[in-house]
Amino acid sequence: MPDPNENLSSDRPKDSMGEWISALKQQRDEIALQIHLAEMEARDEFDKAQQRLDRLADDYEPLKKAVAESADSIWESLKIVAGEVKSSFDRIRETL
Repeated sequence: MPDPNENLSSDRPKDSMGEWISALKQQRDEIALQIHLAEMEARDEFDKAQQRLDRLADDYEPLKKAVAESADSIWESLKIVAGEVKSSFDRIRETL
């Protein structure tokens, strides 16, 4: 099978063009599969990050007053979770 990365030259027989096309189609299919798998992985990570964000928002609401009273430890815990959600979103952006 010809190397699709190799330059085409005019001295190749015409039937080798079919081999080139076949090799390029195979590469296309492999890349399409990799993209599909990356999309699935990104979607899974996004769903997990979204769930964590929803839990963070739900946890924060009843703690608003408590945060004002005993802000240090609760606030630090919430910032850690928020940072983890942000990191998840950053990883998703890098894979897209």
